[in-house]
Amino acid sequence: MFIETLHIVPAGPSRKNSTVVYSTCKYPFHVRSYLIMEQALWMTLSKGTLCAYDRNSIIFRSNDRAILPVTTNERPKNLTMRTCKLSHITLFLAVFLITTSGPLALAQKADSKTTISTAANKVEPKVITWRRDIHEHPELGNRELRTAALVAKHLQSLRIEVTTNVAVTGVVGILKGGQPGPVVALRADMDALPVLEKTGLPFASKVKAEYNGQESNVMHACGHDSHVAILMGVAEILSGMKKDLKGTVKFIFQPAEEGAPKGEDGGAELMVKEGVLENPKVDVIFGLHINAQLEVGKITYRPGGMFAGVGDLKITVKGRPSHGAEPWSSVDPIVVSAQIINSLQTVVSRNLNITNNAGVVTIGAIHGGNRGNIISEQVEMLGTVRTFSNEDEKLVFDRIRLITEKTAEAAGAVAIVELPYSTHYPVTANDVALTNAMLPSLQKSAGKENVILVPAETGSEDFSFFAQKVPGLYFYIGGLPKGKDSKTSASHHTPEFFIDESGFRTGLNALSNLVIDYMAMNKK
Repeated sequence: MFIETLHIVPAGPSRKNSTVVYSTCKYPFHVRSYLIMEQALWMTLSKGTLCAYDRNSIIFRSNDRAILPVTTNERPKNLTMRTCKLSHITLFLAVFLITTSGPLALAQKADSKTTISTAANKVEPKVITWRRDIHEHPELGNRELRTAALVAKHLQSLRIEVTTNVAVTGVVGILKGGQPGPVVALRADMDALPVLEKTGLPFASKVKAEYNGQESNVMHACGHDSHVAILMGVAEILSGMKKDLKGTVKFIFQPAEEGAPKGEDGGAELMVKEGVLENPKVDVIFGLHINAQLEVGKITYRPGGMFAGVGDLKITVKGRPSHGAEPWSSVDPIVVSAQIINSLQTVVSRNLNITNNAGVVTIGAIHGGNRGNIISEQVEMLGTVRTFSNEDEKLVFDRIRLITEKTAEAAGAVAIVELPYSTHYPVTANDVALTNAMLPSLQKSAGKENVILVPAETGSEDFSFFAQKVPGLYFYIGGLPKGKDSKTSASHHTPEFFIDESGFRTGLNALSNLVIDYMAMNKK
């Protein structure tokens, strides 16, 4: 259906000389988006039908017999009659435009998309500068003092209400929009890793810090510097749209996603315990992670389980020591540990229904003995366990305990299983209804062809603690340079980890559009 020419006479004393010709367009939404910019505008349609538009309502009247408000129960007060002419538009189109709220919402979304895109382009250089500064000055979990100060200062400059020292070093900002509506939370993690950087970048980290009692090099080897900078940029974009925001935005800058130092609490779990999702109560939460193996400009997502739940594992096997020349006098914990390791590989292959979900049981470290001719008294093993549902987790945990304890008992040894040992993250599950509802927002941020449904991953994320409490959506944005083979790109948590900063714009657009669109769909 086409509108060939639209002659609009705007309100005002000079209307006789202010005719505007609207050129040919495919979709009626374009015309409507222009019309709602007028304070009040009457349109004369074919077959004598009249309709009126203003910012709050649309009124349809046929032969002076019926008035149908779309968004209000009364005709707007002080609505001034104006005239205009439409060529070749059917009554069906008029009724479609007037009696549905969808086109108006689409027009509003189109306007917000342009506003956000323009603002994202403008703030992008700042985001890159912030990211490089944070990258050059990385801080480990619960020690993000400099980063937190940078974030707080920026939010305060935007006149956003700021709370610091949340869950040790976290920062929370609250932006109240000009209109009532839902509370939308956005989260970025701030901590770095104990890794020696080998990227050769001019802003590469040379920082060293104490990690578990030892001096270690520190690097942003997972992209958290990018997350912080992007969310700082989103805060600037949305604060510039404050009067039009239909709700409240809560910016959560989280410490210790990679885990708090030994003996300390931290991360998303501690933030939730301290009430970060309350006062005001959060309705939904969105978060992103930059991906060094995904091309810039792309987004990947998954409804339901996106990342695995994880529990770390410690097994201590206690035997009886002896001289290495007389093993019959011992209960050898090394031999028992070897049997346990082999038997644990059957948990996934023989106990877990892998047609439903994957699972992982890995023993990554084993320590026992200090000399070749001495059979040691005990062995310690460390590992990780990954599952994708609470039911699978219980099954796998129970089987690990049973196999380990009974294998040791059969050999005359004793096995102590600590599972989880120090870290336990739930499955990061994207709310299915929320994900499906917000998919168009991701698609308009990156282009429909660049938003890709992906399988679940066995990595983990403590965003899961937020998503356990309120509906959440977590997704990847690309950080791989265009044309580069992802197989040759350094993976996360490695010294050569590299991010293409041109991917930041996708994150800026995506988070901003998610906020605006969710608020538009969930008015209070």
